[in-house]
Amino acid sequence: MTAVFVVLNAILDIYWWIVIASVVFSWLFAFGVVNAGNQFVAAVSGFLYEATEPVLRRIRRFMPNLGSIDISPIVLLLAIMFAKVFLNTTIASAVGVNFSR
Repeated sequence: MTAVFVVLNAILDIYWWIVIASVVFSWLFAFGVVNAGNQFVAAVSGFLYEATEPVLRRIRRFMPNLGSIDISPIVLLLAIMFAKVFLNTTIASAVGVNFSR
């Protein structure tokens, strides 16, 4: 059972970094630092968009409109952090797994 918690923790960690990369890439794209016509840049952009946008879109539905400021990635990162803490403390102790990471 500990292996399940390790894998879930790793998945949440990887998704955390995908969200961070998506935010940084969107800033680089907005300020014209990266070339949008480059095939590699387009592939990275497409992957990050497809990996994060479905979740961020659901969060944006419940967020107030703040104009050009999008805080949905912050909400998503907080939700990931909450999920990790909840998984590692409440769920792990409820099923009897001694998992401290």
